[in-house]
Amino acid sequence: MAEHNFLTDGIENHLPNGIILTSLEAVFGWMRQASFWPATFGLACCAIEMMAYGTPRFDSGRWGQEVFRASPRQADLMIISGRVSQKMAPAMRQVYDQMPNPKWVIAMGACASSGGMFNNYAVIQGGDHVIPVDMYIPGCPPRPDMLIDAMFKLKKDVVMKRPMAKHELAEYAEAEAAALQAPATHELKGLMR
Repeated sequence: MAEHNFLTDGIENHLPNGIILTSLEAVFGWMRQASFWPATFGLACCAIEMMAYGTPRFDSGRWGQEVFRASPRQADLMIISGRVSQKMAPAMRQVYDQMPNPKWVIAMGACASSGGMFNNYAVIQGGDHVIPVDMYIPGCPPRPDMLIDAMFKLKKDVVMKRPMAKHELAEYAEAEAAALQAPATHELKGLMR
């Protein structure tokens, strides 16, 4: 029997047909993508569109996402839908901190993404000043179709490629540090300043 050198040949060349090689991270990513349980966090008019996403017309149940959770401990996705006020920011941060890892965040609408038309002292200029955001949906208000598209993009681009174990913890710490480095609202330069 010939001796195999797996370092130069590669093990995949010596396995019989029907054997699939993949990483454990890829398997878990594939399983995670079909199990989004969003937390209910509707703040303003975009919340109506988020609720429409769960209706029979758009039928989010086709992708296993019809279960909106009222408890953050059972959710792995936060959809920030609407403007985030200074008073609501600590509550949003608390809900985010109570969600188990891995967790993802979608900023739905112009107000959640960048403060929208509310460029004043009472509204935070984007949810990413409080928590790290994975996906932004533009529009005022964005349609449920756009939320469906964002869900699929989040699955494809973020969830499937999420690392695990110590790699995941390092990525969370890095994302958290980057989110906390955002400038304060009064330092931002916008159209109204």
